[in-house]
Amino acid sequence: MSLFTPVSRLTRRHLIFPLSLVLFEFATYIAHDMIQPGMLLVTSEFHVGPEWVSASLTAYLIGGIVLQWLLGPLSDRLGRRPVLLSGVAFFMLTCMATHWVQSIEQFVLLRFLQGISLCFIGAVGYATIQEAFDESLSVKIMALMANVALLAPLAGPLAGAAFLSFSDWRTMFWLFGGVTAVALVGLWRTMPETSGDRDASLSVKSLAAGYYALLKNRQVMGGSLAIGLVTIPCLAWVALSPVILIHDEGLSRMDYALLQLPVFVAMIAGNLTLGRLASRLPIEQPLRLGAWPILAGLAIAAISTAINTHSYLWLTAGLSLYGFGTGLVNAGLYRLTLFSSSAGKGSVAAMLGMASIVVFALGIEAAKAAYFSGGSAWFSLFNLVCGLLWLWLVRAFLRERQRRSLAMPVT
Repeated sequence: MSLFTPVSRLTRRHLIFPLSLVLFEFATYIAHDMIQPGMLLVTSEFHVGPEWVSASLTAYLIGGIVLQWLLGPLSDRLGRRPVLLSGVAFFMLTCMATHWVQSIEQFVLLRFLQGISLCFIGAVGYATIQEAFDESLSVKIMALMANVALLAPLAGPLAGAAFLSFSDWRTMFWLFGGVTAVALVGLWRTMPETSGDRDASLSVKSLAAGYYALLKNRQVMGGSLAIGLVTIPCLAWVALSPVILIHDEGLSRMDYALLQLPVFVAMIAGNLTLGRLASRLPIEQPLRLGAWPILAGLAIAAISTAINTHSYLWLTAGLSLYGFGTGLVNAGLYRLTLFSSSAGKGSVAAMLGMASIVVFALGIEAAKAAYFSGGSAWFSLFNLVCGLLWLWLVRAFLRERQRRSLAMPVT
């Protein structure tokens, strides 16, 4: 078992590791967000309808589920480094292979394979951050990492629209592979090894028993489902905004890209605010503060689109306010959920990732069904329901955390 001591103060070498990890995460996001302005070109080239636009993201998220159950325990046993580095290399190769796809089915299959990279980020990369740094520093780093990762949906549509003005969508995937290669070098040189227990069992029986215990843990499951629910409106917007703004509202690709800016700038502002609050307030407090803008923003979007289903500017404004609140809550909720069980952090991170990504995938498909059935009004109403369910889960999570804290024997 690794005896790695969590770092409480950053040095340049300590900083390069999370920067390299977030560069890999950025590459996985930009591989979706930058192609979004061109997804209608992809569907047109392969002679399929606009409903395939969101299928790309759904396949990507499903890929992020399939190996989490194994990668978390595997990194608990073999160590985080070899598992994560192999995942980074796999993503790089699948991006490059996208250049040769000949049908929409092949494209979606490779999106699924690229989505497997999400397994490595959640089950291995984030767990390493939480183990490598102490509580206050890890929350700050996760918040700052989220800001860099948000540059993908922020800059991706603009960069994609500009890129498509002089090149084609297939060439983009070589760019994604190149960015990933840089991240691979940085991780190879600076990633610490925080785990590794050769005695840990990887038998099917022991894995099933471990995950069954986590399934029964109300804190782990409540926190995981809450993270999934609060993220659905953002992911649904990323997946469906090309259809809403370009296909149905008739906006240009550049107008579409510009309307992504307020949503993701607001998320960055929320993460920056969390970074400043992390060492000044209890870790639970930003969850309570973030609930107000989350629910207010989703309510504004729902009311405005109910009045006029084409009020996409009010929809964007409401999602921007929601985005600020989401930036305030996610890093702290992840930390609280990960440490709500004494099980190996790789296993807990894997369960958290699997549960939240299942919610992501189901939520995107439900949001798509709502939009194609009832337009922006039903889309926004569905997002508001997700926000209300998140609030209910978080309140239950914090009550249970307080109960456990009071029940803990004083030493």
